[in-house]
Amino acid sequence: MELTAEPRRETTSWLIRNKWTVVFGVIIAGTIFAALDFSCNNLTCVTAVLSSSLRQSTPLILGALCGVIGERSGVVNIGIEGQMLMAAFVAFLANVYLGNLWMATLIGASAGAFMGLLLAWMAVSLRMDQIIGGTVINILAIGITGYFYIPGLTTQGKFAPITLGPLADIPLIGPVLFRNGPITYLAIILVFVLHYVLFYTRWGLRTRAVGEHPRAADTVGINVYKMRYINVILGGALAGLAGAFLTLEGVGTFERGMTNGRGFLALAIMIMGKWTPIGSWGAALLFGFTYAMQTQLQFKGVNLPPQFIGSLPYILTILVLAGFVGRSRAPAASGVPYEKE
Repeated sequence: MELTAEPRRETTSWLIRNKWTVVFGVIIAGTIFAALDFSCNNLTCVTAVLSSSLRQSTPLILGALCGVIGERSGVVNIGIEGQMLMAAFVAFLANVYLGNLWMATLIGASAGAFMGLLLAWMAVSLRMDQIIGGTVINILAIGITGYFYIPGLTTQGKFAPITLGPLADIPLIGPVLFRNGPITYLAIILVFVLHYVLFYTRWGLRTRAVGEHPRAADTVGINVYKMRYINVILGGALAGLAGAFLTLEGVGTFERGMTNGRGFLALAIMIMGKWTPIGSWGAALLFGFTYAMQTQLQFKGVNLPPQFIGSLPYILTILVLAGFVGRSRAPAASGVPYEKE
């Protein structure tokens, strides 16, 4: 009896500790099923909405992973929006003039990494207020992309969906999970890779140590400055990949301000996911679903103002932040500049 009672006690304890998360999850699941039942009357429609949800969540989860890496090492990245926008612009230009999608993706990720380097220089070396540093990144990206953008440029196409053999023929699941573009597949892989690396490797342990107690980490020989630089630059590359997705796989072109607040939504997703990659992916899928439903409701001709339908993702952001910020604990040294004694 003792062997069977212990797991039950652990499960009960977990449910008590996370009761509001469970309640919120049940409410969200019920809302999703109700929305699908209202907007769709066949399996094809449901498949299309879920596929769109996964695609819409791709830049959000990549941006959230950027925030996770940065804050886990102690640097708040408000500049995700700017990093995504700059990378989207640079990747678009690279595709226009080089005509190579993979090279353009690499260049876009490199642009995001460079913006990450700039943020790391301001936050780590100059010990500037990290919120101000991120705001500088955002303003810089909006100004540069708006000034240098040339209307009328045409690209050499965009990434086409890749079908993974017989897996794509599985009803419902197949078209949703196994018929996507390469950046979408890469984003899913990165979620699990980063989760493993962050919580089960030495690098991840050092990253979390630097974000929780940098002085103690410095005492045992961990280079706090180096770890923060590396993580913020890697995070910038992930945000750059999100920007490249928008122009090379999602839309296929560039427009001024096309990130449309996705970088800020990524921060809410990171908080909702409790600074973990897998948790953030779940939150990103939820936000992606709101984008998909926004489009579906417009197609269905729902008699609601388009401004209200377009505001659904941001209304969800307010609800998420109101419900989760007080119950989530950020890394203790997040946002605190470190000065070596």
